[in-house]
Amino acid sequence: MEEHLTVGRVAGLADVSVRTLHHYDEIGLVRPSARTPAGYRAYAAVDVERLREVLAYRRLGFGLREIADLVDDPATDAVARLHRLRGLLLDQRDRAAAMVTAIDGELEARAMGIDTTPEEQLKAFGAQLYETIGSAYPATRRTEPRIAARVWEALGDARTVLNVGAGTGSYEPPDREVTAVEPSAVMRAQRPAGAAPCVAAEAEDLPFEDRSFDAAMAFSTVHHWRDPIAGLRELRRVARRVVVFTHDDSATGWSNRFWLSRDYLPEVAGLVTGRPSVHELADAIGARIEPVLIPWDCADGFFEAYWRRPEAYLEEHVRRAVSIWTRVGPEAERRAVDMLREDLDSGRWAERNRELADLDSAELGLRLLVA
Repeated sequence: MEEHLTVGRVAGLADVSVRTLHHYDEIGLVRPSARTPAGYRAYAAVDVERLREVLAYRRLGFGLREIADLVDDPATDAVARLHRLRGLLLDQRDRAAAMVTAIDGELEARAMGIDTTPEEQLKAFGAQLYETIGSAYPATRRTEPRIAARVWEALGDARTVLNVGAGTGSYEPPDREVTAVEPSAVMRAQRPAGAAPCVAAEAEDLPFEDRSFDAAMAFSTVHHWRDPIAGLRELRRVARRVVVFTHDDSATGWSNRFWLSRDYLPEVAGLVTGRPSVHELADAIGARIEPVLIPWDCADGFFEAYWRRPEAYLEEHVRRAVSIWTRVGPEAERRAVDMLREDLDSGRWAERNRELADLDSAELGLRLLVA
């Protein structure tokens, strides 16, 4: 590719108008890095990469403000953003394929002289459509009911609950009045119909009055926060009770206890350097610490979930659902997966971890903070 591309050349390659590119420049969404000697806009490789991402989100139906949040997300790098975009595009492809299947079914019925009822027509584009989508790719991040029960029990008699870092809505109690907080536009877009109302905000600056809620919860999100201590203090400010699901990432609590990080992915230990310990988090809000065991058949595919099902970590879709794999980088990921595959084939993994075969649940450093 040329060192710089003119605005006309970029417009032609991307199949957009020059006027569109001018608008993106004016609003700060995609600003070209240089100018030609004649004063025209000129795009460097990094500008083209950003434009490519912006156009992909536009064609997925995102608004420009949401796109700006996505492409400027400080919690993701270029590789993580590509994986996220790929997932959204695959989801759109599967939705379209499912709709085509539904239409083909009705066309076939009509060709045979069979009229479909209004109810059947709606079902084909409602629940049945999403069943078809679900069969197209495995769902790895779901609510694990046994862990959810622990979280909901810790909420006590709270009727109003604030869920901070809510993501797509997993683990939100169905029998309480929930308000969600999620800074990621991608996550907010994936919340299901009927989910709790969701506010775009960060944990460190919650837009609520003191004691606005009976309880505040945060599930497996504190490690993504810019300032975990400040965020937890905000939860304490707006709610009378705080429940946080997190993990003890010390050597004894996690990295050396879990065989995957200990034997195959030691880079994990470097990811937690400089972060507050679980005890510092608890002290910040006066919380007690309770261990949470992971069942061997855990439904939620977080990092430690497959501790007795090691073959799962060889699957690309399983790894892509966990941020740790992106954060350690592709080289470490390839090495870990290759080593694990070799040890599974040779029987070395089974020999090294033979004590796991008879366990129904494992203590791998997951913790519940209750204040």
